[in-house]
Amino acid sequence: MRGLIRFLLVFSMVSTHLAIAQSKLPNTPVRAVTDDYFGTKVADPYRWLEDTTAPDVVAWMKAQNDYTRSVLASIPGRGPLLDRIKALDNAGDVVSALQVWGGRYFYFKTQPGSDNRKLYVRDKLNAPERLLVDPEKLTQADGKHFSIDYFQPSLDGKYVAYGISVGGSEESILHVIESASGKVLPDTIDRAQFGQPNWLPDHSFFYTRTQKLTADSAPTAKYQKLRTYHHVLGANPDKEDAVFGYQVSADVKVTEDDFPLVAFSPGAPKYLVGVIFHGVKHEKDLYVAPFQADANAKMIWKKVADQSDAITGFDVREDSLFLVSHNQASRFKVLRTALDKPDLDHATVIVAPSNVVVVGIAAASDALYVQDLDGGIGRLRRLSYRDGAIEPVKLPFDGAIQTLVTNPTEAGAWLELTSWTKSPLWYALDSRSQKLTDTGLVAQSPVDYSQVESEEVKVKSADGTMVPLSIIHKRGLVLDGSHPTWLDGYGAYGITLDPQFSPILLAFFERGGISAVAHVRGGGEYGEDWHLAGQKLTKQHTIDDMVAAAEYLIEHKYSSPAHLAGEGTSAGGITIGGAITQRPDLFGAALIRVGDSDSLRSELMASGPANIPEFGTVKEPDGFKALYAMDAYQHVKPDTAYPAILLTTGANDPRVAPWQAAKMTARLQASTSSGKPILLRVDYDAGHGMGSTKTQRDEERADEMAFLFWQFGVSGFQPTLATK
Repeated sequence: MRGLIRFLLVFSMVSTHLAIAQSKLPNTPVRAVTDDYFGTKVADPYRWLEDTTAPDVVAWMKAQNDYTRSVLASIPGRGPLLDRIKALDNAGDVVSALQVWGGRYFYFKTQPGSDNRKLYVRDKLNAPERLLVDPEKLTQADGKHFSIDYFQPSLDGKYVAYGISVGGSEESILHVIESASGKVLPDTIDRAQFGQPNWLPDHSFFYTRTQKLTADSAPTAKYQKLRTYHHVLGANPDKEDAVFGYQVSADVKVTEDDFPLVAFSPGAPKYLVGVIFHGVKHEKDLYVAPFQADANAKMIWKKVADQSDAITGFDVREDSLFLVSHNQASRFKVLRTALDKPDLDHATVIVAPSNVVVVGIAAASDALYVQDLDGGIGRLRRLSYRDGAIEPVKLPFDGAIQTLVTNPTEAGAWLELTSWTKSPLWYALDSRSQKLTDTGLVAQSPVDYSQVESEEVKVKSADGTMVPLSIIHKRGLVLDGSHPTWLDGYGAYGITLDPQFSPILLAFFERGGISAVAHVRGGGEYGEDWHLAGQKLTKQHTIDDMVAAAEYLIEHKYSSPAHLAGEGTSAGGITIGGAITQRPDLFGAALIRVGDSDSLRSELMASGPANIPEFGTVKEPDGFKALYAMDAYQHVKPDTAYPAILLTTGANDPRVAPWQAAKMTARLQASTSSGKPILLRVDYDAGHGMGSTKTQRDEERADEMAFLFWQFGVSGFQPTLATK
């Protein structure tokens, strides 16, 4: 009987899907291209979709999106669900990215009724806040919106440099505003996506700029040959010379794919630190030079570390350089060496490796603050400059340190703390008492999570490795396998999926839903070994861990395949893409959000060269082997019963090109035998998600949630005969 009921339910969803769509799916021709990688021939039937400026591709994507919109609009519960999501998202303030300079407090804030984050300042903590930059006022007549990408106050808090971009593109144009008057200076610098403005005492600053491209430049040239410049307020940036970066100094080795940065700290005013980022690779090259007030003086750089030294973070204080390293320390250690004569071979280990993962360090005037991750829980330690003693700082609850902030000229620190069930609050740490007090910058969210709880379990992966799994749901959950369950996985770059509070998920919990987060390998939950265990040739572990989490949720009756959805965002597209192509039977639905689906072709994107250290290159045999194995697009099989899938992309995405979602959509639509929908959602005023407005995020979440409820058979989300 259960089998018959399930068949009827699936049949109803399939027939309804076919009937309610007001527009039709476009014809998708196969124009196969075959590549030969080291003797292995690989067919690519939808290569033509990579040219997203071609008229036929533009028309195809628009037709796909029109079809998706007609389907999603026909789900009866979507409207009320969107209203609920908006109410939850507008229930309280959100404050982020706090910085304290010159006694002033600068931060992003999104208020109820506001559609985008804005830049605010307080002249002191208990002073009234003032609005500095409101990107909503820049919205164009055609509706295209602008967002603030970053900001950096000057050392005395007099000025703020900030980046503004259109349509979620992250194509920042750097501006400068006076914080007391709100006057915007005439300084305007384009090509500043990675601006990283770093102020000097004289109100000039270093920043990084991309090269000027020509009409025939390859897509991969976009983020190549970067240079760091020294900008003097009022000067023409196009006439200022580069001071660091590609082909600037014979003393500094920089490839065309590297990202340069010059840092100055008032905590160590006699020195500059030059940093070379090798794309997304954590390990950096570091150089030190004496700081010279004469802007025309030649910088004499001395090499401190290269990639072999495994330096992932640093800070400075007076004559000391503090370094975070995983060299013979998978969970990281902290070293100290002299800035005037740096010598890593004889550096002092001031924080020894242990069972906790050292996430980062931040230098204040009184101490070095060490941020840790202990079994998924954020911890903090204080290392005194005076006697070298290190002691834990007691936090008000177990959760995540979402942000750690210090000022090298002030004692103490500021922390943003949150958990799965507690909204973020900003705390100030008193350097003498070591007590944390609520700053009052943001109030506790009024969204009531009192009936929501979280569980932390471990699941056994294919090779026996125990993988952490976080499960969040309403209290009193009956484990009968009936619950709509939303499983998220990422697993790349050593990034951890820390606990975070999401008010809009309450709309999912209210309908019996479960949110789960798989802390798969490739992330950094257990240090660098955990990261490397899900990278390149070991990437299958990431997928195995996601599958193991799905199996655990089913076996322990949190959910069932008919009620389980998997999600992967960005590099997580590899994770969910691998899971659904290898085990489509485990999932009733899936979300591939701005996902990397065609890994074999990813290095041809603008962001491709920067990502080679994480995923590999097809120019090498092992690189091809790894990329082919993780390429979900290449593992879509004909006549296979795939789950219902909603793929999303932003037309302005600079990180994962929209053609990735397009190609994956086309191949799934041509291959699935389940009759379940494969939908492509395109936002033409968005990018990778950074810079999206609150309205855009709410609309997207409503689409995703309604899609899942529809596929899971949730009452109120099933189209009726009247809608056919």
